[in-house]
Amino acid sequence: MIEDDPPHDGKDEKKPRLTLLDEKQFSARDEDFAGANDEALAIRLATLEEEHRDLDAAIRALEQSAPYERLAIARLKKKKLQLKDQIQKIKDAMLPDIIA
Repeated sequence: MIEDDPPHDGKDEKKPRLTLLDEKQFSARDEDFAGANDEALAIRLATLEEEHRDLDAAIRALEQSAPYERLAIARLKKKKLQLKDQIQKIKDAMLPDIIA
C-alpha cells in the first residue's frame, strides 16, 4: 500500500479508481492539421501567405541594398520555399478528394 492511499475497508470496491497517465505526452505540430476543420485551415493559410509576402518584401529590400548579404538572402529564400510548400499542403487539404 502507498502511504498516500487511504486504508482499504472493502466498501468502495464498485467505484473506479482514477489514475494519472504520466507516460503519455501529446504535442501539437503544424503537420497535425490533417483533421482540422476548414476554418482553422483557412486561418493557418492566411497566416502563412502573409508571412510569405513579408519574406518576399524582405528579400527585395536586401537585394536592393549595397553590399549584398548573400547568406541572409539565401536563408530567407529557403524559408520562403518552405512556406510555399506548407501553403500548398494546406490548399490540397482544403480541396475535397472527389473522383469525378
